[in-house]
Amino acid sequence: MHVSYSLDFRKHIFKIKAKDSLTFRQTSERFSVPIRTLFQWKNRIEPKLHRNKPATKINMEALQKHVEDYPDSYQRERAEYFGVSQSCIIYALRRLRISNKNNIVSSQSKHSKKK
Repeated sequence: MHVSYSLDFRKHIFKIKAKDSLTFRQTSERFSVPIRTLFQWKNRIEPKLHRNKPATKINMEALQKHVEDYPDSYQRERAEYFGVSQSCIIYALRRLRISNKNNIVSSQSKHSKKK
């Protein structure tokens, strides 16, 4: 699970660490923050807000076209088609702002044919 801590909280922790002369281990135990996280904050206290690079595993334009051409494909099918993991497809679809919900129009037309 990924937890994001505010910049104020990060600074507060290091202020207490310095004031009380705490070690990293003591600070980790006192604030229930992993020691590795504290070392990372020591090098860079500001949280990262953006990726430094675009997605590289999948061609986003090709995925967009695949979604348009095959709107009813499952994510696992798209993953197999592009040779990536299903989670890669999930994140790529999010970046394209494409919902993974089924097309409501298709579902309604299928139900109306049964009547």
